[in-house]
Amino acid sequence: MFLRSTTRTKNGKAHEYFSIVENKRVAGGRVVQRHVLYLGEINTRQEEAWRKTIEIFEEGRPRPQTIALFPAERVPPVAEEQIVRIRLDQLQLRRPRQWGGCWLAGELYEQLGLDRFWAERLPPNRKGTPWDLVLRTLVTYRLLAPGSEWRLHRHWFEHSAMADLLGADFGLAEIHKLYECLDLLLAHKRALFDHLTQRWKDLFNARYDVLLYDLTSTYFESDPPFPEGDKRKFGHSRDKRSDCVQVVIALIVTPEGFPLAYEVMAGNTSDKKTLDEFVRAIQDQYGKAERIWVMDRGIPTEKTLAAMRAADPPIRYLVGTPRGRLSRLEGQLLGRPWQEVREGIEVKFLEQGQEVYVLARSRDRVGKERSMRRRQLKRLWRRLGELQGMKLARREQLWMKLGAARQQAPAAWRLVEVKLARQGTRFTYSLRKAKLREVRRREGHYLLRAHRCGEEPEPLWQFYIQLTHVEEAFKNLKGDLALRPIFHQRQSRIEAHIFVAFLAYCLHVTLQRRLRDLAPGLTPRSVLEKFSAMQMIDVHLPTTDGREVILTRYTQPEADHELLLRQLKLQLPEQPPPKIRALKSAAA
Repeated sequence: MFLRSTTRTKNGKAHEYFSIVENKRVAGGRVVQRHVLYLGEINTRQEEAWRKTIEIFEEGRPRPQTIALFPAERVPPVAEEQIVRIRLDQLQLRRPRQWGGCWLAGELYEQLGLDRFWAERLPPNRKGTPWDLVLRTLVTYRLLAPGSEWRLHRHWFEHSAMADLLGADFGLAEIHKLYECLDLLLAHKRALFDHLTQRWKDLFNARYDVLLYDLTSTYFESDPPFPEGDKRKFGHSRDKRSDCVQVVIALIVTPEGFPLAYEVMAGNTSDKKTLDEFVRAIQDQYGKAERIWVMDRGIPTEKTLAAMRAADPPIRYLVGTPRGRLSRLEGQLLGRPWQEVREGIEVKFLEQGQEVYVLARSRDRVGKERSMRRRQLKRLWRRLGELQGMKLARREQLWMKLGAARQQAPAAWRLVEVKLARQGTRFTYSLRKAKLREVRRREGHYLLRAHRCGEEPEPLWQFYIQLTHVEEAFKNLKGDLALRPIFHQRQSRIEAHIFVAFLAYCLHVTLQRRLRDLAPGLTPRSVLEKFSAMQMIDVHLPTTDGREVILTRYTQPEADHELLLRQLKLQLPEQPPPKIRALKSAAA
């Protein structure tokens, strides 16, 4: 195996991407290359680490050995009662099931201490149901192959090795137990947040002086009416499903992406009404420390920001601002110098009382916004030319077609002036050159607003761009973990469904953080998919005395699995011990 690099040019800059490749000899003496792992764009130190790992792996591979096979009749001279004669011609392989992904999920679960946490809070009931193992099954299922509880019961559990790994049986996947387990979770929500906060700190030395706050929504495949007080409401849908009821989810993560807390609110909750309650909840749970709250412009109100400045101690914040505020401050910012905070990123600072404004300019964002604006304007200009040449019978038809053109290109429409004739269906259009110059001047620019409270202004831009971690969390929850749509009908189970998805996301983040340090360039999903290829199989060997030997074995790890295990510093468990039992036909 070796590292192969590929160079690609993007925006005039060369980027080098790496993969681990293995040579394989095929028929005809040809050598083909098998792609083992994609590492992405890695730095020099990480490249050297991967090369060293490959060398160690190749050197440590055991050498082939020649073994001799003897006929079954030749047995060593031992007592007859110590011999079990096996009918090799009747060997059977049964129940192939997914093992590797379940095992890795269990390792992450135990690294976070969730096994101990839930064992203390979800003891078995009087019938002996191990609720903590039922929950572990639900979380693993949500991480690996998310779907409904009914699918877990009917299909997934039997095709996974969860029973083998947990030392249990199909009783964990009884459908009524899966639903009843959901009813036990929400009482421990706050305790879980405290536990995770400590574990992030112990495992990764996480800090909590900066909190990233954002909201999303998730929809339901159900129709009203609902009971009074139900949180399923129609509202602004971030999923583009305004036809469905929804709930709003508020989430707090650290700049490294560790989730700290979340809350489920009614689907018609305004973003501006959520911050006050969440700030109080965080202060009640974690104390009144000096934290910086980072959020988008649509969340806080002026009243909320004033209250945060007046708090004791002051609650610091960093928030985006509408473009209208940039117009008011543009004159004051014009004469101030640009400071480069990263290659291609420049900022200006303006202090006003207790607040500081940060004007940021991104070279890449300038190119992106300019390209989008040009494409949209060309498309609109072409469409207006087509409409001008049409012979329409009624004036209303023209209005409808102009309205459709405006809807398809709303940003470009502001750059065009359309004048309709007083009568008929004729119109003229022209470019608003002054507006176009203003738009060109502001492309790639955005304005941030912060409560300083003595901190240096330079890190503010760095804090704000970390809001992408919240967006990534929502993307993973809705995509990888299939949070939506929700099919539950009871309010408590709706929130418990989100609770299980939150736990699965914690495992996802733990793996992501481990990969960042130990195997950069890999994504959690790619690693889970790699390990999911490892199967567990039951080998049934009938004997001559009416019994059968059962060897339960997980498949031998491939080269890519060995590399990942070495990089993640993980060790596979011992193979389960063999079992021997009477054949059913003999027992009958």
